[in-house]
Amino acid sequence: MTKLYCAPGNAGIAALAECVPLAAADISGLRAFVQEQSIDLTVVGPEGPLAAGIVDDFRKHKLRIFGPHKAAARIESSKAFSKDLMVRLGIPTAESKTFTAVAAALDYLERREAPIVVKADGLAQGKGVVIARSRAEARDAVLAMLEGRAFGEAGSRIVIEEFLDGEEMTVMAFTDGKTVIPMIPAQDHKRLRDGDTGPNTGGMGAYAPAPLGTGKMMERVRRNILEPALEGLSQLGSPFQGVLYAGLMVSDGEPRVLEFNARLGDPETQVVLPLLKTDLVELLLTATEHRLDQATVEWHGRAAVCVVVAAEGYPGAIQTGTPIHGLEQEGSEDDLMIFHAGTARSSSSDAIVTAGGRVLGITGIGEDLAAARTRAYAGVKGIQFEGMQYRNDIGSRAFA
Repeated sequence: MTKLYCAPGNAGIAALAECVPLAAADISGLRAFVQEQSIDLTVVGPEGPLAAGIVDDFRKHKLRIFGPHKAAARIESSKAFSKDLMVRLGIPTAESKTFTAVAAALDYLERREAPIVVKADGLAQGKGVVIARSRAEARDAVLAMLEGRAFGEAGSRIVIEEFLDGEEMTVMAFTDGKTVIPMIPAQDHKRLRDGDTGPNTGGMGAYAPAPLGTGKMMERVRRNILEPALEGLSQLGSPFQGVLYAGLMVSDGEPRVLEFNARLGDPETQVVLPLLKTDLVELLLTATEHRLDQATVEWHGRAAVCVVVAAEGYPGAIQTGTPIHGLEQEGSEDDLMIFHAGTARSSSSDAIVTAGGRVLGITGIGEDLAAARTRAYAGVKGIQFEGMQYRNDIGSRAFA
């Protein structure tokens, strides 16, 4: 018998899995549930539990789990660690320095040209990055993080780095610590509004495959970025098993790393995994058993576009509990998938309501990017809730 559980889950995945009222941070509670239910495989979605050591805990109790150990997850949970690793390994990335003291950080800014990037060292749900267009804006970001504690402990240490211009690309890869299997390249859209304007978010949409990811480019990413990172972590005694995510900036044909993540990225996963032909569960099991060198991964020759529908006020303060209409179109055709993020079922009316900033990811699938984009936006038009916001230009760079 095959059964799927999700903790804590939401109103969307409840149609596929039994939702368990356990927080993602409740490692001991999750472990106890896995033991009670004799669950064969646990897959970690968010970065928080990885950084807190859920994989270490589960493996200590001989439970099979897909994801990296706490020490390896530092490649995402600490930008300072990640930058130091890249510099030592010669992985191409932006020039940077790390600071904990305000005075030293401000002094460094005075010697740098704008635009410049200020990043919180720790986890900030994709919002801890400020692309400052002026020194004054950069100073404000430094003070907000180091003095104002805008991101709490995550911003008690910051990384200031040069601004990289070019075109972004995401490459995620399955790995068992030795073998690396890159997935189809995708492109995320981080800024809130059309034309890449507005504040940074956790991601407002994505598409795959990204035309930028040619065969030659993907080989370069594998050889110069993914494999060296995995080898470097292994040398530190922290072999990485799971999904390694490389957020890249490509300029003049050369990819440089903006960030690494230690898990499947959102919203890129919503366009990459629908194109996976190989059985995902079998692939994850193969990785946990360190047999990826025996795996053959196949992809559908199609394209996917995901448009994120967010609540009014996102990425700032939002209201929740707003009823969502139009979800009945989900599953009506195989070219449309509606992924729930910030949703819940109302206890009073049984309606599905908003429960977070990014509410839904509407993914259209087609024979090419144009068809997938048309289908995605048709799906978006079928959704209604008060204050909903979304970008109208997801995927437009692919046609430029």
